[in-house]
Amino acid sequence: MEYLDFELPIKEIHAQLGKCKAIGDESEVDVTDPCAQLEEKLISTQKEIYGNLTPWQRVQLSRHPSRPYTLDYVKALCGDTFLELHGDRNVRDDKAMIGGLGKIGDQSYMFIGTQKGYNTATRKYRNFGMANPEGYRKALRLMKSAEKFNIPIVCFIDTPGAYPGLEAEERGQGEAIARNIFEMLSIKVPIIVVIIGEGASGGALGIGVGDRIFMLENTWYSVISPESCSSILWRSWEYKEQAAEALKLTANDMKKSKLIDKIIKEPLGGAHFDRDKTYETVRKEIETTFKNLQKLSADELIEARREKFNQMGVFKG
Repeated sequence: MEYLDFELPIKEIHAQLGKCKAIGDESEVDVTDPCAQLEEKLISTQKEIYGNLTPWQRVQLSRHPSRPYTLDYVKALCGDTFLELHGDRNVRDDKAMIGGLGKIGDQSYMFIGTQKGYNTATRKYRNFGMANPEGYRKALRLMKSAEKFNIPIVCFIDTPGAYPGLEAEERGQGEAIARNIFEMLSIKVPIIVVIIGEGASGGALGIGVGDRIFMLENTWYSVISPESCSSILWRSWEYKEQAAEALKLTANDMKKSKLIDKIIKEPLGGAHFDRDKTYETVRKEIETTFKNLQKLSADELIEARREKFNQMGVFKG
């Protein structure tokens, strides 16, 4: 387990607890009471630290290397039923954007999401979760297929942003994202969006238009990352913590601004501390939400979805 800077007190208690249990295993000494005391101390320390996280600390947690990514959720939710689909039928298959069909129980879903890598090789392979235009066009192609066969759509967002390279811009990055936003407002099947990590800029919005938008507790959603905001306003990354505070990018901030529908609670310590519990919570949320959306007709879905986004922001004539 890797620990962030603010988690070092927890790391120390974990180490002490490990040594205590090792002593009990290697000798006949009864370590029940000391271990119990350390476990109580661990829980209280976790509650104190994770109950008072700053926006920047939540950004750090959203990027934790042990945090589950899109394919982890899909495999946990669907098991062997997931069939990945590839290509935008125009340029190539974007490895940063994954999509395919899978079942939760007896219900089929079209899963779409940005995918990061687990090590240097896979991060390069997945382009660090930054999709090219063909990634967004692949996502739209799969959404249209889901619409054709009346299959609900689930989008998982975890991206530092769309790929900003020159070749991406030459192939129409801005148009691809804008086209997705435009088209998703008229898709005739339910769309459920879950932000599972980073939700940055247009890279997130390109698959972020839905009937219900959820954020896991330790995620962020903003027009720009704290580091980039700091570099623009202060000409330095040194002020990223202040930028994170000013951007109001946490799940609580998004909920207060009515930009998302619900915050999905994470296990104490974050999604990576208890993956199975996180998967189960997300699964229940998806199933419950789909049952409610299923009651609406296609016209009602589209009207409500458009109204939802029309209500965001303040407009002056």
